[in-house]
Amino acid sequence: MSDDFTINIKALEEAILADRETGLQPICIIGSAGTINTEAIDDLKALADLCEREELWFHVDGEIGAVAVLAENVKEQLSGIERADSVALDLHKWMHIPFEVGCVLVRHEAAHRKTFSLTPEYLEHDTRGLAAGQLWFSDYGLQLSRGFRALKVWMSIKEHGVDRFGRMMVRNVEQAHYLGKMIEKEPDMELLAPIGLDIVCFRFNPGRLDDETLNALNKEILIQLQEQGICAPSYTTLHGRYCLRVAIANHRSVQDDFDLFVKEVVRIGRELTTQLR
Repeated sequence: MSDDFTINIKALEEAILADRETGLQPICIIGSAGTINTEAIDDLKALADLCEREELWFHVDGEIGAVAVLAENVKEQLSGIERADSVALDLHKWMHIPFEVGCVLVRHEAAHRKTFSLTPEYLEHDTRGLAAGQLWFSDYGLQLSRGFRALKVWMSIKEHGVDRFGRMMVRNVEQAHYLGKMIEKEPDMELLAPIGLDIVCFRFNPGRLDDETLNALNKEILIQLQEQGICAPSYTTLHGRYCLRVAIANHRSVQDDFDLFVKEVVRIGRELTTQLR
Protein backbone atom coordinates (compact mmCIF):
# COMPACT_ATOMS: atom_id res chain seq x y z
CA MET A 1 0.00 0.00 0.00
CA SER A 2 1.22 3.49 -0.86
CA ASP A 3 1.22 6.44 1.53
CA ASP A 4 -2.05 7.70 0.04
CA PHE A 5 -3.70 4.31 0.74
CA THR A 6 -3.77 3.27 -2.93
CA ILE A 7 -2.30 0.02 -4.23
CA ASN A 8 1.47 0.02 -4.79
CA ILE A 9 1.85 -0.95 -8.47
CA LYS A 10 5.56 -1.78 -8.21
CA ALA A 11 5.01 -4.02 -5.18
CA LEU A 12 2.13 -5.70 -7.03
CA GLU A 13 4.32 -6.45 -10.06
CA GLU A 14 6.97 -7.92 -7.77
CA ALA A 15 4.38 -10.09 -6.02
CA ILE A 16 3.14 -11.47 -9.35
CA LEU A 17 6.69 -12.37 -10.37
CA ALA A 18 7.45 -13.93 -6.99
CA ASP A 19 4.29 -16.05 -7.10
CA ARG A 20 5.06 -17.36 -10.57
CA GLU A 21 8.63 -18.20 -9.60
CA THR A 22 7.28 -20.42 -6.81
CA GLY A 23 4.86 -22.19 -9.15
CA LEU A 24 1.73 -20.27 -8.22
CA GLN A 25 -0.58 -18.88 -10.88
CA PRO A 26 -2.12 -15.44 -10.21
CA ILE A 27 -5.50 -15.09 -11.92
CA CYS A 28 -6.95 -11.74 -10.91
CA ILE A 29 -6.09 -8.22 -9.79
CA ILE A 30 -8.63 -6.20 -7.82
CA GLY A 31 -8.46 -2.43 -8.05
CA SER A 32 -10.46 -0.07 -5.87
CA ALA A 33 -12.68 2.71 -7.12
CA GLY A 34 -12.89 4.23 -3.66
CA THR A 35 -11.80 2.29 -0.57
CA ILE A 36 -14.18 2.03 2.37
CA ASN A 37 -11.92 3.74 4.91
CA THR A 38 -10.59 6.72 2.95
CA GLU A 39 -12.14 6.39 -0.52
CA ALA A 40 -8.70 6.23 -2.10
CA ILE A 41 -8.87 5.45 -5.83
CA ASP A 42 -6.27 3.16 -7.35
CA ASP A 43 -4.59 3.98 -10.64
CA LEU A 44 -7.10 1.98 -12.66
CA LYS A 45 -5.40 2.71 -15.98
CA ALA A 46 -2.11 1.29 -14.71
CA LEU A 47 -3.86 -1.77 -13.29
CA ALA A 48 -5.69 -2.34 -16.58
CA ASP A 49 -2.37 -2.14 -18.44
CA LEU A 50 -0.77 -4.57 -16.00
CA CYS A 51 -3.62 -7.07 -16.33
CA GLU A 52 -3.40 -6.86 -20.10
CA ARG A 53 0.35 -7.51 -20.07
CA GLU A 54 0.10 -10.36 -17.57
CA GLU A 55 -3.15 -11.84 -18.97
CA LEU A 56 -4.99 -11.47 -15.66
CA TRP A 57 -8.65 -10.81 -14.95
CA PHE A 58 -9.18 -7.16 -13.94
CA HIS A 59 -11.87 -6.67 -11.31
CA VAL A 60 -12.79 -3.28 -9.86
CA ASP A 61 -14.29 -2.98 -6.39
CA GLY A 62 -16.51 0.03 -6.92
CA GLU A 63 -18.69 -0.58 -3.88
CA ILE A 64 -18.87 3.14 -3.09
CA GLY A 65 -17.14 5.07 -5.84
CA ALA A 66 -18.01 3.38 -9.14
CA VAL A 67 -21.22 5.37 -9.53
CA ALA A 68 -19.15 8.58 -9.29
CA VAL A 69 -18.55 8.30 -13.04
CA LEU A 70 -21.79 10.29 -13.09
CA ALA A 71 -20.06 13.23 -11.36
CA GLU A 72 -18.26 15.57 -13.74
CA ASN A 73 -15.72 16.75 -11.14
CA VAL A 74 -14.38 13.27 -10.31
CA LYS A 75 -15.09 10.92 -13.20
CA GLU A 76 -11.60 11.45 -14.62
CA GLN A 77 -10.18 9.92 -11.42
CA LEU A 78 -12.05 6.73 -12.34
CA SER A 79 -10.59 6.56 -15.82
CA GLY A 80 -9.71 2.95 -16.59
CA ILE A 81 -12.76 1.44 -14.92
CA GLU A 82 -14.29 1.00 -18.39
CA ARG A 83 -11.52 -1.54 -19.15
CA ALA A 84 -12.40 -3.83 -16.25
CA ASP A 85 -13.52 -7.40 -16.83
CA SER A 86 -15.94 -7.03 -13.93
CA VAL A 87 -17.12 -4.27 -11.58
CA ALA A 88 -18.93 -4.62 -8.26
CA LEU A 89 -20.99 -1.74 -6.88
CA ASP A 90 -23.58 -1.05 -4.20
CA LEU A 91 -26.38 1.18 -5.44
CA HIS A 92 -27.86 1.54 -1.95
CA LYS A 93 -24.97 3.79 -0.96
CA TRP A 94 -24.44 6.96 -2.97
CA MET A 95 -27.54 6.58 -5.15
CA HIS A 96 -29.94 6.33 -2.18
CA ILE A 97 -31.63 3.16 -3.41
CA PRO A 98 -33.45 1.42 -0.51
CA PHE A 99 -31.23 -1.20 1.15
CA GLU A 100 -30.02 -3.52 -0.23
CA VAL A 101 -29.09 -3.70 -3.88
CA GLY A 102 -25.64 -4.87 -4.83
CA CYS A 103 -24.65 -5.29 -8.44
CA VAL A 104 -21.88 -6.98 -10.43
CA LEU A 105 -21.25 -6.09 -14.04
CA VAL A 106 -19.32 -8.64 -16.10
CA ARG A 107 -17.94 -7.80 -19.53
CA HIS A 108 -17.81 -11.39 -20.84
CA GLU A 109 -21.37 -12.69 -21.11
CA ALA A 110 -20.42 -16.21 -22.17
CA ALA A 111 -17.87 -16.66 -19.37
CA HIS A 112 -20.33 -15.31 -16.81
CA ARG A 113 -23.08 -17.64 -17.95
CA LYS A 114 -20.87 -20.74 -18.11
CA THR A 115 -19.61 -20.14 -14.58
CA PHE A 116 -23.03 -20.43 -12.93
CA SER A 117 -25.36 -22.10 -15.44
CA LEU A 118 -26.90 -25.36 -14.23
CA THR A 119 -30.00 -26.72 -15.94
CA PRO A 120 -31.63 -29.74 -14.26
CA GLU A 121 -34.75 -31.10 -15.93
CA TYR A 122 -37.10 -29.03 -13.78
CA LEU A 123 -35.40 -25.85 -15.04
CA GLU A 124 -35.10 -26.71 -18.71
CA HIS A 125 -35.72 -23.82 -21.07
CA ASP A 126 -38.42 -23.99 -23.73
CA THR A 127 -39.59 -21.97 -26.68
CA ARG A 128 -43.11 -21.37 -25.35
CA GLY A 129 -44.91 -20.87 -22.06
CA LEU A 130 -43.40 -19.72 -18.73
CA ALA A 131 -40.12 -21.49 -19.48
CA ALA A 132 -39.64 -19.67 -22.78
CA GLY A 133 -36.62 -17.44 -23.38
CA GLN A 134 -32.88 -17.81 -23.04
CA LEU A 135 -32.20 -15.05 -20.47
CA TRP A 136 -32.65 -16.66 -17.06
CA PHE A 137 -31.05 -14.69 -14.23
CA SER A 138 -30.54 -17.91 -12.29
CA ASP A 139 -27.80 -18.68 -14.85
CA TYR A 140 -25.77 -15.64 -13.78
CA GLY A 141 -25.27 -16.17 -10.05
CA LEU A 142 -25.53 -18.54 -7.11
CA GLN A 143 -29.13 -17.73 -6.23
CA LEU A 144 -32.04 -19.48 -7.86
CA SER A 145 -34.85 -17.76 -5.98
CA ARG A 146 -34.35 -14.02 -5.57
CA GLY A 147 -36.16 -10.74 -5.07
CA PHE A 148 -36.61 -8.27 -7.91
CA ARG A 149 -34.07 -5.76 -6.59
CA ALA A 150 -33.49 -4.22 -10.00
CA LEU A 151 -37.01 -2.76 -10.04
CA LYS A 152 -36.28 -0.14 -7.37
CA VAL A 153 -33.12 0.89 -9.21
CA TRP A 154 -35.01 1.27 -12.47
CA MET A 155 -37.78 3.27 -10.80
CA SER A 156 -35.35 5.66 -9.07
CA ILE A 157 -33.44 6.31 -12.27
CA LYS A 158 -36.69 6.83 -14.20
CA GLU A 159 -37.94 9.26 -11.56
CA HIS A 160 -34.78 11.31 -10.93
CA GLY A 161 -32.53 10.65 -13.95
CA VAL A 162 -28.82 9.87 -13.81
CA ASP A 163 -27.91 13.54 -14.35
CA ARG A 164 -29.57 14.48 -11.09
CA PHE A 165 -27.68 11.77 -9.22
CA GLY A 166 -24.49 13.07 -10.81
CA ARG A 167 -25.17 16.64 -9.68
CA MET A 168 -25.78 15.43 -6.14
CA MET A 169 -22.43 13.60 -6.14
CA VAL A 170 -20.65 16.67 -7.47
CA ARG A 171 -22.04 18.70 -4.56
CA ASN A 172 -21.07 16.04 -1.99
CA VAL A 173 -17.49 15.97 -3.29
CA GLU A 174 -17.32 19.77 -3.15
CA GLN A 175 -18.61 19.63 0.43
CA ALA A 176 -15.91 17.11 1.35
CA HIS A 177 -13.21 19.44 0.05
CA TYR A 178 -14.83 22.38 1.85
CA LEU A 179 -14.69 20.43 5.10
CA GLY A 180 -11.08 19.46 4.37
CA LYS A 181 -10.07 23.10 3.93
CA MET A 182 -11.76 24.03 7.21
CA ILE A 183 -9.86 21.27 8.99
CA GLU A 184 -6.56 22.42 7.51
CA LYS A 185 -7.22 25.98 8.72
CA GLU A 186 -8.03 24.87 12.26
CA PRO A 187 -4.79 24.59 14.32
CA ASP A 188 -6.23 21.89 16.59
CA MET A 189 -7.33 19.56 13.76
CA GLU A 190 -5.48 17.56 11.12
CA LEU A 191 -6.37 15.52 8.05
CA LEU A 192 -5.12 11.93 8.24
CA ALA A 193 -5.75 10.94 4.61
CA PRO A 194 -6.11 12.63 1.23
CA ILE A 195 -9.70 13.34 0.21
CA GLY A 196 -10.57 10.98 -2.63
CA LEU A 197 -14.29 11.51 -3.22
CA ASP A 198 -16.74 12.25 -0.39
CA ILE A 199 -14.95 10.82 2.66
CA VAL A 200 -12.91 12.96 5.07
CA CYS A 201 -10.71 11.37 7.76
CA PHE A 202 -9.26 13.63 10.45
CA ARG A 203 -8.61 13.95 14.16
CA PHE A 204 -8.55 16.62 16.83
CA ASN A 205 -4.93 17.18 17.81
CA PRO A 206 -4.07 20.09 20.14
CA GLY A 207 -0.41 19.05 20.23
CA ARG A 208 1.83 17.68 22.98
CA LEU A 209 -0.17 14.44 23.27
CA ASP A 210 0.94 10.96 22.26
CA ASP A 211 -1.06 8.82 19.84
CA GLU A 212 -2.54 6.64 22.58
CA THR A 213 -3.96 9.69 24.34
CA LEU A 214 -5.13 11.20 21.05
CA ASN A 215 -6.89 7.95 20.15
CA ALA A 216 -8.84 7.98 23.41
CA LEU A 217 -9.55 11.70 23.06
CA ASN A 218 -10.97 11.42 19.56
CA LYS A 219 -13.04 8.38 20.45
CA GLU A 220 -14.65 10.40 23.24
CA ILE A 221 -15.23 13.33 20.86
CA LEU A 222 -17.05 10.98 18.49
CA ILE A 223 -19.24 9.56 21.23
CA GLN A 224 -20.15 13.01 22.54
CA LEU A 225 -21.02 14.25 19.05
CA GLN A 226 -23.44 11.35 18.79
CA GLU A 227 -24.83 11.49 22.33
CA GLN A 228 -25.39 15.26 22.17
CA GLY A 229 -27.33 14.82 18.94
CA ILE A 230 -25.00 17.06 16.94
CA CYS A 231 -24.13 14.69 14.11
CA ALA A 232 -23.29 11.07 13.42
CA PRO A 233 -19.83 10.63 11.91
CA SER A 234 -18.18 7.23 11.95
CA TYR A 235 -14.57 6.36 12.66
CA THR A 236 -11.63 4.34 11.41
CA THR A 237 -8.00 3.70 12.32
CA LEU A 238 -5.23 4.68 9.90
CA HIS A 239 -1.64 3.67 10.70
CA GLY A 240 -2.69 3.08 14.31
CA ARG A 241 -4.29 6.52 14.64
CA TYR A 242 -7.97 6.74 15.54
CA CYS A 243 -9.78 9.28 13.41
CA LEU A 244 -13.22 10.64 12.77
CA ARG A 245 -14.55 9.59 9.37
CA VAL A 246 -17.14 11.74 7.62
CA ALA A 247 -18.85 10.14 4.61
CA ILE A 248 -20.89 12.83 2.85
CA ALA A 249 -23.64 11.23 0.80
CA ASN A 250 -26.75 13.07 1.98
CA HIS A 251 -28.46 15.19 -0.66
CA ARG A 252 -29.80 17.42 2.13
CA SER A 253 -26.38 18.44 3.49
CA VAL A 254 -25.61 22.17 3.31
CA GLN A 255 -22.49 24.23 4.05
CA ASP A 256 -23.76 25.33 7.46
CA ASP A 257 -23.79 21.70 8.59
CA PHE A 258 -20.03 21.50 8.18
CA ASP A 259 -19.42 24.87 9.82
CA LEU A 260 -21.34 23.66 12.86
CA PHE A 261 -19.59 20.30 12.80
CA VAL A 262 -16.09 21.79 12.93
CA LYS A 263 -17.14 24.26 15.62
CA GLU A 264 -18.52 21.48 17.81
CA VAL A 265 -15.53 19.17 17.33
CA VAL A 266 -13.23 21.97 18.47
CA ARG A 267 -15.47 22.85 21.41
CA ILE A 268 -15.73 19.28 22.69
CA GLY A 269 -12.06 18.61 22.00
CA ARG A 270 -10.90 21.62 23.96
CA GLU A 271 -13.20 20.83 26.87
CA LEU A 272 -11.81 17.31 27.06
CA THR A 273 -8.21 18.52 26.68
CA THR A 274 -8.69 20.87 29.63
CA GLN A 275 -9.75 17.90 31.74
CA LEU A 276 -6.53 16.09 30.84
CA ARG A 277 -4.34 18.82 32.30
